[in-house]
Amino acid sequence: MTPVSDLPTLLPAVLVWFIHFKPSLSQDGEATTFMDYSDDYSLDYGDFPVPCVKESNRQFRRWFIPTFCSVICLLGLAGNLLVIATVLHFKRLKNMTDVYLLNLSCADLLFTLSLPFWAANSMTEWVLGLAVCKAIHVMYKVSFYSSMFLLSLISVDRYFAIAKAVSFYRRRSQAMFLSKVSSAGIWAMAVIFSVPDMIYTTVNNNTCTPYSSSSDHLRVKIQAAQIALLFALPLLVMCFCYSSILHTLYQARNFERNKAIKVILAVVAVFLVSQVPYNLVLFWTTVVTAKGGTDCRYENILLYATDVTQCVAFLRCCLNPFVYAFIGVKFRRDLLKLLKDMGCLTQERVLRSAWSRTRASGATDTETSTTFSP
Repeated sequence: MTPVSDLPTLLPAVLVWFIHFKPSLSQDGEATTFMDYSDDYSLDYGDFPVPCVKESNRQFRRWFIPTFCSVICLLGLAGNLLVIATVLHFKRLKNMTDVYLLNLSCADLLFTLSLPFWAANSMTEWVLGLAVCKAIHVMYKVSFYSSMFLLSLISVDRYFAIAKAVSFYRRRSQAMFLSKVSSAGIWAMAVIFSVPDMIYTTVNNNTCTPYSSSSDHLRVKIQAAQIALLFALPLLVMCFCYSSILHTLYQARNFERNKAIKVILAVVAVFLVSQVPYNLVLFWTTVVTAKGGTDCRYENILLYATDVTQCVAFLRCCLNPFVYAFIGVKFRRDLLKLLKDMGCLTQERVLRSAWSRTRASGATDTETSTTFSP
């Protein structure tokens, strides 16, 4: 017989045995054990979401983005530095287009200087800290906004200079003042529109990004604003201005008409080829993000498309000097003189180049420029 003093120690053991091992009768008279209860509460692990594996996209980024950005950076630095050096060396700030081209080259140069950081960000973890992350991202966005707005201003300037030549000639004394004020306004607007990136950019998962996740609502707002301000608005302005310029040129009868039309077509083609694919992918990515995502395979396809089209869009910063500056008669002449002064070209080569251009045009180059480019 168990002593009464041992009951306090035996009662907990009996209680545990009764809960875990004592069979109990169900309503139909069958015994139900602890294992039977565990079957009723078994978990279906197939209901849990499986993380999307993006390792293949990371491997692609590690070699594609650095390679592409390196080429763009080298070409952009060379082209834009030549434009800036030529303008400053020969003091070519004599009309609105010269001012806009100088600002455009500065914006594109600033943009190319940010590319090495994004290439490094795609290859390895971001180790430069939050302050540098915010600074580089703001520099990238300010240069991007300002360059796209300046492209729009250049088209407006050419519209008034060609399609509205009479009214533009009457106000030529105010042109330089307006160009400097509008350029300063463009840079101020670019800084203001970059404030959200300045606030929300952070280091997330060892990556410098303004987005906390692929389904972030902030991402939808930023990408929608980018499409509207950096693509739709400049595209509408350029389409209106250049279509009006083409209409005016087709009615002209001078020898430079066909040359100017080719320049306009080159300007529009560069903008469309570089910007349309990326903005279409960005638009669809924004729609998918707003809906709450999609399957893993489709998400990886969108990532590949975004990486490729974004790098193509970056080409704009190294093509702008060739389309807007080097194609102009006066600018090419000044560039050859600068290269001669730097010892890169001989006097004979400069004269030969000038003679070949004169024969190709069928007339002497004017001091002003072609009918379109400076």
